[in-house]
Amino acid sequence: MRIAYLGPAGTFTEDALGEALGDVEFEPLRTETVYDAILEVIEGRADRALAPYENSIEGSVRGTLDILAFDAPNVSIVGEHDYPVRQHLIVRDGVKLEQIEAVLSHQQGLAQTARFLRENLPGVEMRSVSSTAAAVRMVSESPRPWAAIGARAAATLYGCQILREGIQDEANNVTRFVWVAPAGTEPGIGDAAGKAWKTSLIFSELGEDKPGALVAALSEFSSRGINLSRIESRPLRSQLGRYFFFVDADGKLEDQPVGDAIAALRGKAESVRILGSYPLV
Repeated sequence: MRIAYLGPAGTFTEDALGEALGDVEFEPLRTETVYDAILEVIEGRADRALAPYENSIEGSVRGTLDILAFDAPNVSIVGEHDYPVRQHLIVRDGVKLEQIEAVLSHQQGLAQTARFLRENLPGVEMRSVSSTAAAVRMVSESPRPWAAIGARAAATLYGCQILREGIQDEANNVTRFVWVAPAGTEPGIGDAAGKAWKTSLIFSELGEDKPGALVAALSEFSSRGINLSRIESRPLRSQLGRYFFFVDADGKLEDQPVGDAIAALRGKAESVRILGSYPLV
């Protein structure tokens, strides 16, 4: 199985991939961006992509949401994996905290450690780069006293040291990753028997702009006893004030209450797209 994911080696995504698959053999396809990873699936070069979707501190990974909404109509979410993330402040050997001139990381890494950075490195430049592993590599290659925020594996890979451990703003820092596959792929990674299911979908435009339109749409789920574990709006991009909504509903698409709710939603929304219905690990 060929699996695409945000590279280079030493990213949190790579660590999550190893944890999620265990002893399953796979061919890794490292990419420069999450978009490129999903593009590998779209164009048939990968069987799956593992993409960060949501973080317990920073919220949704908006880039992934937008890729799925606008750029990847022929893929589905077929599973998910929750990965506890520990962020570390990483430097070259000998660099002290008070010497640091700039901190490099993926934007999520900077966001998840914002309080630590404000309190310990006020006034220091923050630079967003393509991945946490790329940040550590850049720090290892620079003669300047820079620091990176990233994973322990990246520090080891590039010969750097961890100056401060576990600097994420909350101890329970978890990132939810989703498995993305070509539309029509059988959901699940491994045995799905006996597991709970989740159905993810997008809907947009509720007809005439009037009070209670969104409540009426969501009531199709609540009236059938279906729990919505997540709902988020994103701009539709066509014009200001128009949105689409990401929803995670407990249950399987083939279950009658879930199927009936979505059928009723189609009568109220301009568009409804099922992102995936998949078993939970």
